[in-house]
Amino acid sequence: MTKTIGIDRPCEEVFAFLADPANWPKWAVVNVRSIEPSDDPDWWHMSTPLGPARLGLRPNAEFGILDHDYVDDTASWRVPARVVPNGDGTEFMITFHQPPSLGDSVFKEQTDLVDTELATLKKILESGPAEVTA
Repeated sequence: MTKTIGIDRPCEEVFAFLADPANWPKWAVVNVRSIEPSDDPDWWHMSTPLGPARLGLRPNAEFGILDHDYVDDTASWRVPARVVPNGDGTEFMITFHQPPSLGDSVFKEQTDLVDTELATLKKILESGPAEVTA
């Protein structure tokens, strides 16, 4: 399942905001309560509604790639994500594949919640530079 949202901001700004995991609690308001770097520079420790988790982000600005891994005690998700230019704005796309450990209803519930997060992301980024860098 792929979710997409158009954001009226330059692609470089959207990518920079999303490529910094420290910004994730600002927009991923359903799934990320807090986040902090770990000793491994490729992984971050997160607090989520389901408990502790880890985020591994693999950004590539040249190609707009924001693929990441989410790992907690119940599931592990590899999540492809892309930021692509669309005129003066940007399209952000994120794809979810259902892990075998999640039933259909739980998977749908979790992916439906992403709509709230994408709307929050759009609001933050379209509100202006002060919000983007805050």
